[in-house]
Amino acid sequence: MAKHTEFGRLGEQLAVDFLLHNRYKILARNYRYLKAEIDIIAQKGNALVVVEVKSRNMGFLEDISNTVNRKKVSLLTLAANQFVQDRDLEVEVRFDIVKVVKNGNGFEIEHLENAFYYF
Repeated sequence: MAKHTEFGRLGEQLAVDFLLHNRYKILARNYRYLKAEIDIIAQKGNALVVVEVKSRNMGFLEDISNTVNRKKVSLLTLAANQFVQDRDLEVEVRFDIVKVVKNGNGFEIEHLENAFYYF
């Protein structure tokens, strides 16, 4: 397995651990619909939280939250709609980003709630 794939999986696991620690319930990981994939689908209260995980090394220059483009948002929305429809859920849907940044031997985790909206 490529190192970037392993690093991405580690980032996703750290994000799951972070969300669990903050009392989110994990409903699905790597949920796929057509060409879309949602890293984590969680629930907190009556909110269904669609989480995009971005893992990077500290030297990465671009703001990680800017790496989620219009196409990615459209795909996440498509998959989230399908998830809600398949399960006949009556919930508010929120789109978050969890940034996992490797800093030396440790990791910094930042949770951006309502990081983007469907446009």
